[in-house]
Amino acid sequence: MNEVEKLIPHRPPFLFVDEIVSHDGETLTARRTWRAEEDFYKGHYPGAPITPGVLLCESVFQTGALLMAKLMSGAGEQSGVPLLTKVTDVRFRTPVYPGDTTVVEVRRKETLGDFHFMAATMKCGDKRVLNIEFSVAWKKPEKPSAP
Repeated sequence: MNEVEKLIPHRPPFLFVDEIVSHDGETLTARRTWRAEEDFYKGHYPGAPITPGVLLCESVFQTGALLMAKLMSGAGEQSGVPLLTKVTDVRFRTPVYPGDTTVVEVRRKETLGDFHFMAATMKCGDKRVLNIEFSVAWKKPEKPSAP
């Protein structure tokens, strides 16, 4: 089990971070190579595949989850996961193709109560892929009991 899988509960085929590149205080940088054999490329788009924007965003959110896991374990709060609460100002700049490697940098901007506000940038080489701002709440997900 690698460091990513030790920190967050996501697993293949829904794990979109390969490795942590660096972590410095309120910022974490991670890397992902988008492999041509991944199933979603069969339908998005046949003959001209590009990585779905929603999966690029998920890669960012998982990088944010890694940052939060590191920050919260340092604060002694290990039993929880970051639950996405808000996504704002998403801007896609350039497509990501099978075989491309992206680098995501997520920074925690501020914390208000249980809510953590973050900003992120994804790049492929020297080209910016997307910018996004989002917030999460650190919670232990519990399914409500059936009536």
